Amino acid sequence: MIPSAFEYHRPADVKSAVGILQAQGDEARVLAGGHSLIPMMKLRMAAVTHLVDLQDIAELKAVSIAEGKVTIGAMVTQHMLIDNARLAASVPLLREAALQIADPQVRYCGTIGGNIANGDPANDMPGLMQCLDATLGLAGPNGTRNVKARDFYEGAYVTACEDDELVVSVTFDVPKGGHAYEKQKRKIGDYATAACAALIEMDGGTCRSASIAMTNLSDTPIWSRSAGAALTGTRCDTEDIASAVTAALANINPTEDNRGPVAFKMHVAGIVIKRAITRAIASA
Repeated sequence: MIPSAFEYHRPADVKSAVGILQAQGDEARVLAGGHSLIPMMKLRMAAVTHLVDLQDIAELKAVSIAEGKVTIGAMVTQHMLIDNARLAASVPLLREAALQIADPQVRYCGTIGGNIANGDPANDMPGLMQCLDATLGLAGPNGTRNVKARDFYEGAYVTACEDDELVVSVTFDVPKGGHAYEKQKRKIGDYATAACAALIEMDGGTCRSASIAMTNLSDTPIWSRSAGAALTGTRCDTEDIASAVTAALANINPTEDNRGPVAFKMHVAGIVIKRAITRAIASA
């Protein structure tokens, strides 16, 4: 189908983009990569009167790694995440996850900010940002404010971002220790049936810290505090890993859909979580 008529805006800076959103209210939508919005517009499931394309905003395409912190602009594409050698060396978990998103054609256009801001529980970056304990920078009429990724998601497609705000950046500490991103999907390019990101820091033979986050297993991404706590201070042996998996499974609430019934998703989740934790421990 063909989308209904809309007015196209292509601002050159964040201030101008926010101004358009403020002026047009809920009739305006932001276009980043467009993989979610454009199909919805073509199906007439999204009524967009004003489309605000962020492609010309250069400041949203920057990547900075300095003093132990990583800052990524919202319009950095998945391909740019994969292709940036410094970023791959500092945050290999990010590259590992980006390589599992859809296919090369999508990764050349899809952006980290769009993946995060859409609020789709099946997107990979939201859970990953929770695992990394990232802070999201949001720009609006009153300036910029910061929201923790772990506090950003309120429900499926519902986030803490207001209608007149943009996600402009992602910031997190350079992670330490071992990492893994495990994803089970029906076919190449599909969303995850279940996915898990894990960061494990070891001190000698003891786990100093652990962060576990899951994708597409509830109506929001899930960061499991209890799963990390089950590993912290332990030797991360078989029983400790089993306890962490049990704790993580207690935090999710999958629903039946075309990827399978709830029992199947719980089974897959248990396998994916165990694999992620085990591989992160090995790489630590």
